[in-house]
Amino acid sequence: MPRALLASFASRLDYPDLRWMPDEGFSIGRIRIELLSGLTVALALVPEAVAFAFVAGVHPLVGLYAAFLVGLITALIGGRPGMISGATGALAVVMVALVAQHGVEYLFATVVLMGILQVIAGVMQWGKFIRLVPHPVMLGFVNGLAIVIFLAQMGQFKVPGTMENTGHGMSGGEWLSGTPLYMMLGLVALTMAIIWVMPRITRVIPAPLAGIAVVAGLVIAMGLDVPRVGDLASIKGGLPSFHIPMVPLNWETFEIILPYAVILAAIGLIESLLTLNLVGEMTGKRGGASQECIAQGAANVVTGFFGGMGGCAMIGQSMINVKSGGRTRVAGIAAAMFLLIFILVGSPLIEQIPLAALVGVMFMVVIGTFAWNSFKIMRKVPLMDAFVIVLVTVVTVMEDLAVAVVVGVIVSALAYAWNNAKRITAITRDSETEEGAKVYEIDGPLFFGSADGFAELFTVKEDPDTVIVDFARSRVVDQSALQAIEAVALKYEEAGKKIMLRHLTRDCHQLLTKAGHLMVDSDDDPDYALAVDYSVRTGILGGH
Repeated sequence: MPRALLASFASRLDYPDLRWMPDEGFSIGRIRIELLSGLTVALALVPEAVAFAFVAGVHPLVGLYAAFLVGLITALIGGRPGMISGATGALAVVMVALVAQHGVEYLFATVVLMGILQVIAGVMQWGKFIRLVPHPVMLGFVNGLAIVIFLAQMGQFKVPGTMENTGHGMSGGEWLSGTPLYMMLGLVALTMAIIWVMPRITRVIPAPLAGIAVVAGLVIAMGLDVPRVGDLASIKGGLPSFHIPMVPLNWETFEIILPYAVILAAIGLIESLLTLNLVGEMTGKRGGASQECIAQGAANVVTGFFGGMGGCAMIGQSMINVKSGGRTRVAGIAAAMFLLIFILVGSPLIEQIPLAALVGVMFMVVIGTFAWNSFKIMRKVPLMDAFVIVLVTVVTVMEDLAVAVVVGVIVSALAYAWNNAKRITAITRDSETEEGAKVYEIDGPLFFGSADGFAELFTVKEDPDTVIVDFARSRVVDQSALQAIEAVALKYEEAGKKIMLRHLTRDCHQLLTKAGHLMVDSDDDPDYALAVDYSVRTGILGGH
């Protein structure tokens, strides 16, 4: 018996395709594209990782190590080649309270537990539930995240070193003004122009990389006094070392870290799976949701033991990678390895890169990520769908991604339930098989939303002694539906009349039989080869 159970479980597992280049054939040209794309992503990762580390209230290397480890592991075993993962702002804003109250060691322990929860979600194949996210929620997610990426760049327009961590993230700071501001804006505009023009000239070098290289070379050659990566913090460091989180191994610690771990795991998986879907749509290839959950979890467990702040998929860097031509695992691996090289030996050079060049790259990401066609779509889709797009966008900006997606799914589900609740109707006619009987042909699903409407369809006092309820165009969905059927049957029973059910589909038949409502359990084929009538047993769920 145990062997049979294991075999059944094993048959449900999808064996992931872990080839580095599963779809694109190996060639020197492909390797060049992937490596250059990885380099571009790594350059854009540096200020993001440093900034998110500041938001979480930890040392910049904690963010950089997370970007390296999470990026490397998810690139190796993730569910969608081409995705980029690392330290993210969505997780950092949750971490800041934990670090402020309990210290960074509790953060490391939380990241380990977060990863374990994500691995469990992957093994249980819970990633497939991302399919329940409606398209309007996806549009709102994309738009909201584009706005968040844009707003995150505003911090680069402040004088370096003037922002403070208030325990709720970075705030305050003195804005650039006068000549420094104009130079910053000019360099940002130049970077964006190069990225826009470059593909029309050549695709040998990814446009974002060309923009960074040209602007950085111009700033360094002319000695322009503009904010640079080194003004944020030094990125020089050594290899990440194994480190067991220094926290007491007791129940009190578990109570402290569990709520944060659950929230971080949920946010990380939601953002990662939505990014997986988005990248899949752009590249025309499907990804493995459950495999991505396992990869994210494994990456965070390792990161927690090597002094990193944890992370998840990064939509901005993923867009940079895809737009630069990255399609395989090689680009993600290259990005992580380049980032490690920057930390170990390349910091003097990388710290000279002007922030304006990286801001220009991210602004182009914002322009490419925002679903501009949603403005046109909102005039053509149902009003509720348009409302969901705007709602998810606003909540993503005001709160966070996980809350926005949950709110969007709930609102969409309630709207769907309400629309279906209004659809239930009935056509009445005389029975052709039972003399003197009346037939109610139910049209529409019977569930919690339509249960009251179902009860209102029947005129018990005026009906004959025998009533047949035909479910050929209906479905009995849930416990509320069973309750509604029983309540109607009880009314006919109290009036001394007989009610029978006809044309139950197989799932409806099983549901009613399991609940004990059917008087006769028949082996007939519910595919309407036979029209079998079932009497209803009342008193199962409490009558009225």
